[in-house]
Amino acid sequence: MVKGTPERIAERREEIVNTCEKLYQTMSFKDITLKEIGREVSFSRPTIYNYFQTKEEIFLALFAREYDRWNEALAAVLNENDALDRKELAHRIAASLADRTQLLKLLSMNNYDMEANSRTELLTDFKKAYGRSLQLFRLLLEKFCPELSADDVRGVLYLFFPFMFGLYPYAAVTEKQRAAMRAAGVDYVYQSVYELADRCLLRLLGGGTQKEAAGR
Repeated sequence: MVKGTPERIAERREEIVNTCEKLYQTMSFKDITLKEIGREVSFSRPTIYNYFQTKEEIFLALFAREYDRWNEALAAVLNENDALDRKELAHRIAASLADRTQLLKLLSMNNYDMEANSRTELLTDFKKAYGRSLQLFRLLLEKFCPELSADDVRGVLYLFFPFMFGLYPYAAVTEKQRAAMRAAGVDYVYQSVYELADRCLLRLLGGGTQKEAAGR
C-alpha cells in the first residue's frame, strides 16, 4: 500500500505522468525508461515503484488522461449545443481530435504494449476513460442524429474508433517519409487530423455528398 495523504499520492502520480509526457515529446516509447523518468522527478527513482511497476503503467495513465481530455471536449459539444446537423457534428468531433494528437499518437504506437504490461486495476481505470469516450460519442449521435437506428449508431462507433488508430501516422508525416514517398513514385495527398477525421465522419454520417466528403 502506498503511504501518504491522498493529496500527496495524487501529486506524485501526477508528477510521474507529467514527466513521462514531457519526455514523450522528444523521445520514443521504446527509449523512455523508468531510469529516464527517475532522473527528472523530484524524488528518488525507487519511489516510482510505489505508484507504477512498469513504464507501460505510466504510459497507460497518460493515455487515460488523454481520453479524459478528449471526453471534456466531447461533453462540451454535447452540452453546449441544442441542435447540430450531421455536417456540423462531423466538424465539431474532427476539431476535438485535432487538439488531441498525443492521444492519437498513443493509439497508433503503443496501445497493445501498455495494456499487456499493466496491472488489471490500472487497466480498468484506463478502460473507464475509454468507455466514457464511447458513451459520449454514442450520446452525441443519439442527440444530434436521432434518425439513426441503434444498429446505425453501433456501426458508426465500431468503424470510427478503429479508424482513429490510423489517424496519427497518416497525419504526422516526417520530411524523411515524404522524401521516400516521392522517391517511390507514390502520388499521395497529405491531410491533417482534422481533414481525415472530418471526411471519415461525413461519409459515416452521410452529412455531405461523396464529393464533399472526399474533399474534391
